[in-house]
Amino acid sequence: MASYNKVILMGNLTRDPEMKYLPSGTAVANFGIAVSERYTDRQTGEQKENVCFVDIEAWDRQAEIVNEYLSKGSPVFIDGALKFESWETEDGTKRNRLKVRLLRFQFVGGRRDEDGGGSYADATPADPSTQGPADQVPAPSAGESETSSTEDDIPF
Repeated sequence: MASYNKVILMGNLTRDPEMKYLPSGTAVANFGIAVSERYTDRQTGEQKENVCFVDIEAWDRQAEIVNEYLSKGSPVFIDGALKFESWETEDGTKRNRLKVRLLRFQFVGGRRDEDGGGSYADATPADPSTQGPADQVPAPSAGESETSSTEDDIPF
């Protein structure tokens, strides 16, 4: 039987990441994001919003990066896989939940500035329908060099 487990989400963090280290030294960060869907009610014509809250789990170096650079309100693009967890509480109640295991993520919005400009908290997720393909780079205009001066500015 074939299967495929892929989740793609874009939203804002609902809480600061909670970072933990396993006894083996592996980093794990847990955080939540809110994903909104806006629609118009057909009967009333009223604009409505449906918000879905999703728990995310990041591992290893990604967990450390998430913990360092993201905080409550930060917009983020998530690529991951569903993970089902089941357990029994001390009183014998069976509990379960579905969360997303982070595979890849991308920062959305501008950089944080110490002087108040371009904060993640002030950013809103970009509308992907208005964005061009991410791998397209505008051609240099006449008189410009084809090498980019920003290549050395990338912090990763």
